Amino acid sequence: MKGGTKLLNLIQQDFKKKIIFMKVIMAVVIISVFCIGAVKVIAQVSEASYTAEDTTVVKEKIESQEKQDPGIIKFAFLAAAIAVGVGSLGAGIAVGYVGSAAMGTIGEKPELAGRALLFVGLAEGIAIYGLIIAIMVLGKV
Repeated sequence: MKGGTKLLNLIQQDFKKKIIFMKVIMAVVIISVFCIGAVKVIAQVSEASYTAEDTTVVKEKIESQEKQDPGIIKFAFLAAAIAVGVGSLGAGIAVGYVGSAAMGTIGEKPELAGRALLFVGLAEGIAIYGLIIAIMVLGKV
């Protein structure tokens, strides 16, 4: 029994390390996205500090650049890639854990197969949400 307890403790510690690692990665991604957004807002605010006479010229310039500015398109593609990547990564992790638990449940009680597979499908939905957000972001470009 002591050997089994030690193995269980090692597995739990390994699992905790993986969870902490994933939290750190998610925090870095979120902070970098917010920093990029803040820099973009600061740049737009500094460009928008013109006098009242220049507002019509600035509006025309911004409208002509919005459709052709590669900087905006670059950040839109970056945001779409992050949305799909993080959504797929989260869905993969969720399906891994939920799928293994579902297979264990089906092994013990086969009559719960429908419910178990439903939870796996819900975990896969996370990737679809990421894809939908990416399509919405790219639709604005």
